[in-house]
Amino acid sequence: MEDNKKEPQLNIELDQEIAEGTYSNLAIINHSISEFIVDFINIMPGVPKAKVKSRIILTPQHAKRLSKALADNVRKFEQANGEIKDYEQPPIPMNFGGTTGEA
Repeated sequence: MEDNKKEPQLNIELDQEIAEGTYSNLAIINHSISEFIVDFINIMPGVPKAKVKSRIILTPQHAKRLSKALADNVRKFEQANGEIKDYEQPPIPMNFGGTTGEA
């Protein structure tokens, strides 16, 4: 006998402003015992100052799930389109404060 129970679906709404997205070419990642903070930044060549365009705060568990999902999507992208080249870039001197990791 089949189990006709269906899992409830989550209805996700995407506002037009959010759907347009925000371009980022640098991510700064900080963490504490209870959260990961990812700041997305758009840096422009020759411009000495850049603003954080978006900040996402995640629990450690969600950060790990996001990391796995991103790795899986990169793997699928490369299977379909070939290897993504990682061009070396010189380190960017930043005055940001705290323990950071670039992505």
